[in-house]
Amino acid sequence: MLLALIVFLSTCMHTPSDQPNDGPYVSPYDWNGLTANGDRLAYYEGGALCSDLGVDVSDHQGDIDWQAVARDGIDFAIVRLGNRGYTEGALYADEQAAANLDGAAAAGLETGAYFFSQATTEDEAREEAEFALALLDGRSLRLPVVFDHEPVPDAAGRANRIMGDELTACARAFCERIEQAGYATMIYGNKQDIARFGSNAFGNRPVWFAEYDVAVPTGQFDFDLWQYTNGGSVAGILTAVDLNIRFLAG
Repeated sequence: MLLALIVFLSTCMHTPSDQPNDGPYVSPYDWNGLTANGDRLAYYEGGALCSDLGVDVSDHQGDIDWQAVARDGIDFAIVRLGNRGYTEGALYADEQAAANLDGAAAAGLETGAYFFSQATTEDEAREEAEFALALLDGRSLRLPVVFDHEPVPDAAGRANRIMGDELTACARAFCERIEQAGYATMIYGNKQDIARFGSNAFGNRPVWFAEYDVAVPTGQFDFDLWQYTNGGSVAGILTAVDLNIRFLAG
């Protein structure tokens, strides 16, 4: 067992890229090691498995049989805690948040959480963080709490024009409050979402990158998780579900 652990640690030691400001981006991952089996992805380095597989869920998925999910090879779950309304700005709890957090953990999955933000100010972002913490209610998480701030297709979206330093300040305010409570944090987005943030927006906080319908991800930045489809099929979940691959370092 010890030898196997040493081999794993030595083969999955990709590190964040350290790019010169004027040079082309080079990913820390060798995409030749990415394999697909149906809708399931896996990533290998030196012949060793250096990834695991997860879902992210909300009340859209309804009641979930988490034991069946675990038996279907899913390692982790990221659960929506709630959201802010994109027009009126009210805060809403996800109706399945508690059941999903507790059910996934009881089935042996690593759990994380996300909050769909429509914050327009730092104060609103801190308010969202407090709301998220109340919903977590002291639960232990193995994975981060994620700040998910996206423009909405409705022209009335209250936060659609928040970007650059304003958006960076919102993300920082949310994450700092969550971190004060003892949780790790992460930033979610696709290429367009990530581009909306100001420079040096994330500090050391990891990124959860969303990109569908590509053989390998094309984001020109480092990320720890890749949400690669919103059409996954998993036992115990009656709807289509987002699938995510997490890249593991030693």
